[in-house]
Amino acid sequence: MSQTRLTLFELNSLVRGVLETTLSSAYWVEAELSEAREVRGHCYMELIQKDLFSATPVARASAKCWKTQWTRLRPKFEQITGQPLHAGMKVLLLVTVNFHEAYGFSWIVQDIDPTYTMGDMARKRLEIIRQLKEQGIFDMQKELSIPMFAQRIAVISSEHAAGYGDFCNQLETNDYGFVFYPKLFPAVMQGEQVEHSIIAALNDINAQAQQFDAVVIIRGGGATADMSGFDTLLLAENVANFPLPVITGIGHERDESILDMVSNTRVKTPTAAAAFLIGNLANVWTHIGNCQDRIVTCVGQRMERQRNRLNRCADRIPMLFSLVKTRQEARLDRLAAQMVSLIGNRLTQNRHRLQLICTNIRPAIARRITRENNHLEQLDIRLKALDPHTLLKRGYSITLHKGKAVRDVSEVKAGDEIETQVENGRIISIVR
Repeated sequence: MSQTRLTLFELNSLVRGVLETTLSSAYWVEAELSEAREVRGHCYMELIQKDLFSATPVARASAKCWKTQWTRLRPKFEQITGQPLHAGMKVLLLVTVNFHEAYGFSWIVQDIDPTYTMGDMARKRLEIIRQLKEQGIFDMQKELSIPMFAQRIAVISSEHAAGYGDFCNQLETNDYGFVFYPKLFPAVMQGEQVEHSIIAALNDINAQAQQFDAVVIIRGGGATADMSGFDTLLLAENVANFPLPVITGIGHERDESILDMVSNTRVKTPTAAAAFLIGNLANVWTHIGNCQDRIVTCVGQRMERQRNRLNRCADRIPMLFSLVKTRQEARLDRLAAQMVSLIGNRLTQNRHRLQLICTNIRPAIARRITRENNHLEQLDIRLKALDPHTLLKRGYSITLHKGKAVRDVSEVKAGDEIETQVENGRIISIVR
């Protein structure tokens, strides 16, 4: 059976004709950007739609905004939303169909509704704020106090940003001559790397947190449209939980990022951050001066009161001395009278006691002498009874050897000379 055969170009031309005939109108389409890039003045976008529950893409398409349209749409979009088109952004586009035989199908962007994106951004910001408050960390930085002598400053900024130079210059040339010690922790302050870069810098600071008094996050020289990097949940969580007070100076008066909301102190610009730190030290200096003045005043008042008190005491001393002297003299007189009375009483008592002793001592002495005489007589009788001569008179004898009485035969041996005493003499004998 014969079939009509078409070349690819013919088939694509047929498809193009059908699409241009069927989809001849412009359509407003809601989508999320998975990619947005600018090439030679044209903007190329990749659109997706995600499943509501799994976040899996269920539709994809390419879209282009030609240079003539993009030149007109971009400034308006960025002025209203405050940021450029970037991946993850929800957009509402007015598109027309385009099918090219060589390049395939795409949507041509005719208009962009920035208010739709603003609404989606606002919803995201509100959701992030809700999560931070639900975790109880939204106001944690506000509970920290900027140290009175905050001079060691960790600075997160782009190394070559003009704002960083202005910040350091203002600190160094302050009118008070205060000395600050800023240390830079370089970070990307615009684009898609903002979140990751600042968190990495915070981690480096946290590893040596004891060396700093506060953290300053500043951004200078960037466009207002690059603020989206400071509106992320992960960055806000890191700042809210940071142990040191964080000062932000990343935007302009009308721009307040979520990072500003969770920080300890938010100022407009890098120079305003420097002015805040200088003002903090100036307030401390003023407070110290006020305290010094108060101390001088209080000491002066106290010295004046004490001087007056001493003068009053000096005036009262003669009178008080006279009064004390009179009282002490009267007291001494009373003590002297009491002493004379006590001595007289004590002498009378002792005199009476001596009289009693004298009265009782003679009979006691006589009785004692009598007892002692009796005792001596008894001893004399006992002594006479024990006298050896008394024994000799009774017919007993005493045998002596070398002047000692012999009580046992074993005390002498043959040939020893012994002496026997009797009543009327002594007998010398030799032992055999």
